[in-house]
Amino acid sequence: MAREIAFSLFDVVGVEDLDAIPRYQEQSAEIYQAVLETAQKVASDHFAPHNRKGDLNEPRVVNGVVELIPEVSEAMDAYREAGFFSAHHDEDDGGLQIPWTVTQAASAFFQAANVSTAGYPFLTVGAANLIKAHASADQQAKWLPPMLAGEFFGTMCLSEPHAGSGLADIKTTAYPIDGEPGKYRLKGQKMWISAGDHELGDNIVHLVLARVEGAPAGTKGISIFIVPKRRVDAQGEVGQSNDVRLISLNHKMGFRGTTNTILAFGEDEGCLGELIGEAGQGLAYMFHMMNEARIGVGLGAACLGLAGYAESLRYAEERPQGRHPEERDPTSKPVMIIEHADVRRMLMAQKALCEPSLTLCLYAAKLVDIEKHHPSPEKREQAHTILDLLTPVVKGWISDVTLRANHEAIQIHGGYGYTRDFQVEQIYRDNRLNPIHEGTNGIQGMDLLGRKVMRDGGKALGLFSKLVQDELKTCVEQGFEAQHAEQLRKAMTTFGAATAALGGCMQAEGARKALAQATLYLDAFGLIVMAWMHAKCVAAAQSKGTVSGDYAEGKALAAGYFFRHELSRMDELCHRLSALDDTFEPAKAANF
Repeated sequence: MAREIAFSLFDVVGVEDLDAIPRYQEQSAEIYQAVLETAQKVASDHFAPHNRKGDLNEPRVVNGVVELIPEVSEAMDAYREAGFFSAHHDEDDGGLQIPWTVTQAASAFFQAANVSTAGYPFLTVGAANLIKAHASADQQAKWLPPMLAGEFFGTMCLSEPHAGSGLADIKTTAYPIDGEPGKYRLKGQKMWISAGDHELGDNIVHLVLARVEGAPAGTKGISIFIVPKRRVDAQGEVGQSNDVRLISLNHKMGFRGTTNTILAFGEDEGCLGELIGEAGQGLAYMFHMMNEARIGVGLGAACLGLAGYAESLRYAEERPQGRHPEERDPTSKPVMIIEHADVRRMLMAQKALCEPSLTLCLYAAKLVDIEKHHPSPEKREQAHTILDLLTPVVKGWISDVTLRANHEAIQIHGGYGYTRDFQVEQIYRDNRLNPIHEGTNGIQGMDLLGRKVMRDGGKALGLFSKLVQDELKTCVEQGFEAQHAEQLRKAMTTFGAATAALGGCMQAEGARKALAQATLYLDAFGLIVMAWMHAKCVAAAQSKGTVSGDYAEGKALAAGYFFRHELSRMDELCHRLSALDDTFEPAKAANF
């Protein structure tokens, strides 16, 4: 894992290029390496050891208090002491001013070691980022210091029991408090709130979507509020309950170590909240956190894919079973199963799907750094455009294909993979959440096709295509196979034609028929993006001189596998997209 993270971060993504940004000019590769080494040690010593225990001993409510295994609190202490809650924040705010790219590379160690425990700081960091970006100076002064110190934790509260992803239908209401501008009393329920209740810190800062009393229906009437679990006075002292009550814990297939809650706000009319920014802008502000969370989901999925790959590779190298087909002597020694062709196929499938997925996540994180901090407005705008386009792939496509990889990891273990004696079954269960939360993958497809591609007449896609075409030339010069580059160029042309067909359908018949193809469209675009990542990985391995010959050869073999077995699906996918597949959309409920 450490080798793969370092290769992606330094050799492919080129994190050191960020020294062109004034904010990072005092940083260095040595500092970044030290951050990674610290993360690896903390993850190995304090996260990984209780991964299984946390799965087998779910959070529970004892006398009205959520109880976790004690190792989770110990892990948070280690994470806090290492400075990871605030690492990417400005030095003036108590941070280390480390690039987001590096902190995400560090996060990969925690996600791979114990994705459930990693969920608590993951949500806190996201909530703090939103407050930093959109809250008032007074709100930042009040809430950020304890959050960046890891004393207060954070959540985002969007869904409600009756309206999962349908945020336009939320009912939680905020009532203005007379004489106290910006202060409200909230009333309602929220569902599926990860890390929604626990005792890991002194407080939990909930970021709650709600409608101000009298606000219009739909998403334009949604605002966002800071709602602490416990009230905090003007001196920053934590006091009484803020009328936020745990209704129950949800019991999940995986991610069992992270509490998932149904919360009631204001049952006794005593839930106080602070409006962030302008009323009616809640969804726009929340998507600041949501988009970062979606990149984090993709990273978590990639790490779980790699974790399953590592487990199955280790098992395949140690498990003797069977003989080569040409060996006729039943008394001969069995070979390790890695010698069998189908096992190698399953290993290569995992490698080809998971390794470039990690690279893409770190590439997206670098775009976040450029978008926020580069001195050139043009560079910032370009980074924003490309990041916007890639985010559905990072979240949606990666979470789908790494689950496929986990399937292969279990299969390599055979019957043992179906038992709790080996980690791969838990890895699969943990990863199964990632296609669902932070916007289901069906929503990611509609976001990509309906918003990211079509809203500007395809300009963003055109910018992306030019970027890939330009980089392909360099990749070939650095050792990437010319025939694979040509295959990718043809795939992009085919995809462009399918995009034009869908655009024509939207103009002629409206969005519904075209958006019925959104999941297929995300799959096709993901193939192009990941083929591009393979090209960058192979070129870096061949040209940088930082990796062994076997490692570089492995990158080339993984790319070859991907182009033959995955990118080769492009023609068939695009044929279905252009034909506007109508084998399912016209069906009535009674047909099922």
